[in-house]
Amino acid sequence: MERLSLSFVFLVLSLISLADCGSIGVNYGRIANNLPPATKVVQLLKSQGIERVKVYDTDPAVLKSLSGSGIKVTVDLPNELLLSAAKRQSFAYTWVQKNVAAYYPSTQIEAIAVGNEVFADPNNTTRFLVPAMKNIHEALVKYKLDSAIKVSSPIALSALQNSYPASSGSFRPEFIEPVFKPLLDFLRKTGSYLMVNAYPFFAYGSLPNLISLDYALFRENPGVVDSNNGLRYLSLFDAQIDAVFAAMSALKYDDIKMVVTETGWPSKGDPNEAGASLENAAAYNGNLVRRVLTGGGTPLRPHADLTVYLFALFNENNKPGPTSERNYGLFYPNEKKVYEIPFTVQGLKNYRDKQSPVTGSGERLTTPVGGGGGNYSASASGQTWCVANGEAGKAKLQPALDYACGEGGADCHPIQPGSTCFDPNTLEAHASYAFNSYYQKKGRLIGTCYFGGAGYVVSQPPSSYSYLSLSHVLHFHVSYALVAHLVEYYCELLACAFVYWGPDSWCTPGQRRTARDGRNFGGPFYDTGWTYWASICTISLGSVSSLLVIEEEEDEDGVVGVVEELNLDDDDC
Repeated sequence: MERLSLSFVFLVLSLISLADCGSIGVNYGRIANNLPPATKVVQLLKSQGIERVKVYDTDPAVLKSLSGSGIKVTVDLPNELLLSAAKRQSFAYTWVQKNVAAYYPSTQIEAIAVGNEVFADPNNTTRFLVPAMKNIHEALVKYKLDSAIKVSSPIALSALQNSYPASSGSFRPEFIEPVFKPLLDFLRKTGSYLMVNAYPFFAYGSLPNLISLDYALFRENPGVVDSNNGLRYLSLFDAQIDAVFAAMSALKYDDIKMVVTETGWPSKGDPNEAGASLENAAAYNGNLVRRVLTGGGTPLRPHADLTVYLFALFNENNKPGPTSERNYGLFYPNEKKVYEIPFTVQGLKNYRDKQSPVTGSGERLTTPVGGGGGNYSASASGQTWCVANGEAGKAKLQPALDYACGEGGADCHPIQPGSTCFDPNTLEAHASYAFNSYYQKKGRLIGTCYFGGAGYVVSQPPSSYSYLSLSHVLHFHVSYALVAHLVEYYCELLACAFVYWGPDSWCTPGQRRTARDGRNFGGPFYDTGWTYWASICTISLGSVSSLLVIEEEEDEDGVVGVVEELNLDDDDC
């Protein structure tokens, strides 16, 4: 017992020593008609030990109530004022004087959020963002507040082009030059930080059959390994944050810090909102607080302090949209907690995640949902393989590929850029490789090739499919029908399982009429100028396969091409 008590003391001391590594705040939204007055809200914040608050406007009653409280405040310049702030420096001067300088320093305003998720704003205010930020900062300079108050703007994860794996994070290309580079330059010059709104709930809710609930809720799980750098992620939140860090690094802005200005989980939702429940909301927010106050940085930025604002302080009954939008609150309007979670290091001492026995998910793809993974006949050796279903479309293939390469633990190194199986660089080809890796790893169990309808089982090994550039045939300006005839002719000899007509379609032997007619292809080769790829017809020969190579000649039937057989080793795709 003495040793246990001593360990507990060390644990408490560790929590106290780590408290400076992270900070928790809350978003105080007021789209409701039943909330307590601002003076009572400030008392509530202080009673819970909450030291930071973010508001969505500059309401005088709120800012006056926060005066003298010691609570640090982030205020917002709404999207509808971006145009005025961008076009007129005089407007920015007046706005800062009336809404910031008039309350500072008794109200400890520490930041101004210029707009909110502007890239997702349907009113197309993106082009005004950086000019508005610059004018607001100039106004702070005028009133000698620029060293104390930072200017930034919250972005949603929809501003990313890629987010998986985290190390491949990148911004949407159409925004890089006109917005992101000027924005990040501004943040660097002014010593500010990027504001990010991150919601693992949205990712989980859209892909509940692919994403582990434990991974989304900071619970114990095997983690997801980033295939590019080998870093293991134990939470979806960390992966989302690092995707933004990676996007900044790709543009050479490694020095910019980040604040998570919104994140949360609803305690209630509509029937189609997977994961929205009281238990999950308590687990996400409680475990997030523990992770921020005791966990340091992220895998990509292990020494980066995290400041995170929970969304939201209250359930807001006038918010439009699905039921979840009105149920993100930590408190009811009567100031009672929706669920018990701590907000401070001291509160963590008694915190336990009350996990329901039905909420832990683990891996969720071991059993098919409404399907058995495809009808198939095993090969003579009894072997089967898993390939992507091209008709599933990108909406199913991409998340299934992400799952297989991430949480599923498939070996996806060979399909990374520059690796042996990167070409053909198509979603279907990469998904087939990843699906089969996962399927074989799981012992070819029934259901492990389902992927929500994105995969199915075949009896020919996809790992032995190789790819042939038809650029030589291009010089002959032949039609699709002629090339289709050529490939079909030799596939009859070599018992092809697939013919791949990149970049969008698999043609199985049962679809050869489509291939012959050329309806799948969209036009003749010489009209596109693309280098097309065709899956080489292969037949398994133990550890090697036969490779069909088309040369620039005519055979005796007048068909362009001749066939050579080459041996492939196990490293070929």
